[in-house]
Amino acid sequence: MAIALYAGSFDPITLGHLDIIQQGSKIFEKVLIGVAFNPEKKGFLPVDKKVELIKECTKQFLNVEVYSFDGLTVDFAKKHNATVLLRGLRNASDFEYENQLAEINSKLNPNIKTVFLTSNPENNFISSSAVRELVSHKQTLTAFVPKPVEEYLRKNLD
Repeated sequence: MAIALYAGSFDPITLGHLDIIQQGSKIFEKVLIGVAFNPEKKGFLPVDKKVELIKECTKQFLNVEVYSFDGLTVDFAKKHNATVLLRGLRNASDFEYENQLAEINSKLNPNIKTVFLTSNPENNFISSSAVRELVSHKQTLTAFVPKPVEEYLRKNLD
């Protein structure tokens, strides 16, 4: 079985992300979650907090590991022996963007393949940017993020 890398900003992790992680954990020997760090961008949450929250939200999946990284996703995948890039799709516009990214990654490293998983319909509308907007308006997040994330956001971003 293959090792898959699910990389992204996860700013913050949502129930949609968790859905893809759960599906991937059933398909692949191991799923690495790569929390991308870009020093040029100021994230909503610090990278170390994102890693901590994702570890808490995925502790029930014994074959999931969480890391932060900077640089190219394909380089991080190669360093950790991942041969699959796991990507989640919510809709057709996600596919167009993700397919372009898959082509670029394939040119950078032909040994790494991209696998697309669709989230369950109840999670198709959830995005980190929507969650950030809801947080700014102090809305309930129960339907959008895992409980540890909601608790952290409620306590720390009021």
